[in-house]
Amino acid sequence: MPTELLLGGAVYSATVPHGTAIAVTDGMVVWVGSDDVGRALHPDAHVTDLGGRFVAPAFVDSHVHLTSTGLALLGLTLNDATGRRDCLARVGAAVPGLDDGEVLWGLGWDDSTWSGPDADDRRFPTTSELDAVADNRPVYLARIDEHSAVASTALRRLVPDLEQAAGYHPEEPLTAEAHHLVRGAARQLLTPAHRARAQRRALDLAASRGVVAVHENGGPDISGLDDFLALADLAHPVEVRRYWGQAVSDADHAAELAAITRADALGGDLFIDGAIGSHTAWLTEPYADDPQSIGICYLDREAIRTHVRACTQAGIQAGFHVIGDAGTEAVVSVFDELATELGTPALARCAHRLEHAEMVSAAQADVLARCGVIASMQPLFDAAWGGPGELYSQRLGDHRAPGLNDFAMLAKAGVALSFSSDAPVTDIDPWATIRAAVHHHRPRNAISARGAFAACTRGGWRAGGINDGLTGTLEPGARAAYAIWNVEDMVVAGSHAGVARWSTDPRSRVPALPDVAPDASLPTCVRTVHRDRIVFDRGEL
Repeated sequence: MPTELLLGGAVYSATVPHGTAIAVTDGMVVWVGSDDVGRALHPDAHVTDLGGRFVAPAFVDSHVHLTSTGLALLGLTLNDATGRRDCLARVGAAVPGLDDGEVLWGLGWDDSTWSGPDADDRRFPTTSELDAVADNRPVYLARIDEHSAVASTALRRLVPDLEQAAGYHPEEPLTAEAHHLVRGAARQLLTPAHRARAQRRALDLAASRGVVAVHENGGPDISGLDDFLALADLAHPVEVRRYWGQAVSDADHAAELAAITRADALGGDLFIDGAIGSHTAWLTEPYADDPQSIGICYLDREAIRTHVRACTQAGIQAGFHVIGDAGTEAVVSVFDELATELGTPALARCAHRLEHAEMVSAAQADVLARCGVIASMQPLFDAAWGGPGELYSQRLGDHRAPGLNDFAMLAKAGVALSFSSDAPVTDIDPWATIRAAVHHHRPRNAISARGAFAACTRGGWRAGGINDGLTGTLEPGARAAYAIWNVEDMVVAGSHAGVARWSTDPRSRVPALPDVAPDASLPTCVRTVHRDRIVFDRGEL
């Protein structure tokens, strides 16, 4: 293929920090530099005038749920519902538009944000209240963290003996096994065409946000095998690396399961515990707003140890969903023990992962770094729930909430970070993710824009097992996965006053990034390119 020369812009490159042009041949970056030199070196190239736009490595979102994300985009989104009555009114308005037998998916309600003088309007909807507006339809309304849900009676009746399952309540949101069973029943009501449409819609959104690869987190309690296998056959230019969350017993079992599911790894949302918002994250101390509960342990220490050992021996990447400090303590102790048994090189070669890793101590971070464990985290969680009086404080109290999502401590310890959305829990929006990491509610937990940008690019590829030093950059020799952005202001800045100021001096030759200050306009994507293919184009070039 002919060389494409993009010039007249700003190229994010560590080796050429003031580059204005980039040349790509056969899907590979072959040169970065200035416009005049680029024209001289590539006289026969196809030229694209950037018009002052910013070119940067494309993003990777290392934790998504594509079908749920697409369903939220195509269906009933409840993220901005203001209270119980508003939530139910939206359900009632959506029901008449359903086809016969079609399930109504509603995602994103968050009672921790509901306010108003009526305390009754600040609580979750009940089954009876949902039935009153559902017209005998199967309705599934997942809380924003997707670890609990309100379900109509018509949907509940599709699950035999549901009342015997852990987490069952006749009126309140379902959690644990009961929630998993009802979600599975709702999934069975989706047609293959509806599912494929949802998956494509989610991937199209990712491409429009400068994302060229995502990591799907599936499993028997999340999306089911049919959904997971369908993604393996879905033709779309955005790469999908697939994680199957099911524990294994030995190396042979790990290899067998990976072959059956066609999974790239055995981890992702393999639940050790649940979520803080649903009171299912496994804690060492009771919840501040529910003193009788310390959450749920889905996977004990022995099962965790068996899974990590088996995957390591099989050479397969493993991982877990873990949020609470008790769950974190269990999984970190396992890695510490297996470091002695198997050796840290064997563990590090597999690049095992922890999803979320919100409550990690400094001592635990040292263990994770020593074992080469990657933390796949969601800075937008802090933006949504980390402020004073917000969800983390409500559930955990002010003595525990400030320690959550300490990106700076983890990075300082040497833990590799990969930032993601956990879509549909938060939006696929890498620049908003970077802003949230740079402007953490607790400034000492924040990291620099460069660190956050790396966690959304190179960090995502590394979390997917690619750590060649080039992928996720725009250095010569790297594969050409990039996005072109409209940007208002470019800056070189640290996250807060504690960041070394040498890096913000122009003489340091640190490449500039878009301004992600809270009051700044974030970049808008003009074009996304992956493997010599334009996967999104706004039509401005």
